[in-house]
Amino acid sequence: MKIIAASYLYNPGSAPVVGGAVAVRDGQIIAVGTLDQLRGEFPWPVEDHPGCVLMPGMVNAHTHLELTHFPSWKIRKGLDYMPRQYVDWIVQVVKISRGLSSEELLHSLVEGARISLAAGTTTVGDILSSLTHLPDYLKLPVAGRVYLEAIGHDPVKCEERRAEIAAAIESFSGDALVPGVSPHTPHTLSEQFMRDMTGFAHSSGLPTMIHLAESSDEIDFWFDATGRIAEDIFTMAGWAAYLPPPRRMSPVAYLDALGVLTPMTTCVHCVHVTPGDVGILRDRGVSVVICPRSNDRLVVGTPPLMLFRGSRIPLAIGTDSLASNDSLSLWDEIRFLHERYPRMFTAEELLEMATIGGAKVLHLDGRAGTLEQGKRADIQILATPASMAAQTIADTLLEAAVVSKVYLAGVDFNP
Repeated sequence: MKIIAASYLYNPGSAPVVGGAVAVRDGQIIAVGTLDQLRGEFPWPVEDHPGCVLMPGMVNAHTHLELTHFPSWKIRKGLDYMPRQYVDWIVQVVKISRGLSSEELLHSLVEGARISLAAGTTTVGDILSSLTHLPDYLKLPVAGRVYLEAIGHDPVKCEERRAEIAAAIESFSGDALVPGVSPHTPHTLSEQFMRDMTGFAHSSGLPTMIHLAESSDEIDFWFDATGRIAEDIFTMAGWAAYLPPPRRMSPVAYLDALGVLTPMTTCVHCVHVTPGDVGILRDRGVSVVICPRSNDRLVVGTPPLMLFRGSRIPLAIGTDSLASNDSLSLWDEIRFLHERYPRMFTAEELLEMATIGGAKVLHLDGRAGTLEQGKRADIQILATPASMAAQTIADTLLEAAVVSKVYLAGVDFNP
């Protein structure tokens, strides 16, 4: 039992509380107010952070923590180059990932959680492909939703994977991490497997996360079943016998025709979408996670942010992985977005997208994203310039905040 206080308590989207504090018991916030108010009600020890801001931990709505050591794997395998095209990057990822030991993947996963927390991220929407590491994952000091990844075209292997995911979901315990299902992309799952996995998720009450329209190669593939996805990825994966017929439609329209887009669906990237595609996503209640630095590094283009905003599609932000990014910090991500598109979002909107916006997209807004009574005490303490005023708190944080401490369920995290 404790009180955690700072010069300001700030929930993005709400007015800051001067001299704000939270009372924490058993890992949960049981009261929010000023330090003076809470001291009068709770005779508990106080951990005060003068000159700082108390803010909810960041919510990284899309990442692949198991790829954290990817940069060092590239060097070790003699593949340390930056691919010039998206498909070349996919080929590089596959080449490097093949042959990695279970121990290497586990160390990478653990390090990804550690550096995320050190950067103020307390909740993740993470894609996990190595299901053998789920028991270890559930012991990590991080909260969020773990989406178990489904990929495949071979009917026998698809059924094996579906059974593995179903069994893994049964093994979940505790409440810091909860499951989801990730049908990887429209082109890396057969039509039947996509139907099966989304149907399984929805019947189990679980959300899905799908990589969608990330590159122009995907658009070419869904129009006439040709291009580098057909020539390189399907060949490399041994899927040549399962090449689909030309669809003459966008990947968004394809998923909609399958009936798999629902309010429980989150789509990631959505760079190459048309106004008609965005209308489908809006009408089906789909949320979108953008990954600005990953898109920039892979030179795949920019999602139609103004179109998303005008359509009122729920947006959140993710870092993707260190296979296509320089850090797992959401502070770096929103600062990049603000620098690249300074008039697109206000500082407050960016901070909302990186906290409560991410929690909503992950269907975790009942437990994360804001500092409110009843939620987990996942908190970041931000050091700020001495001249900061309450009226400009969002702009100041975006420009100059430094993460000085992180609390997970009210416990000081020591990286």
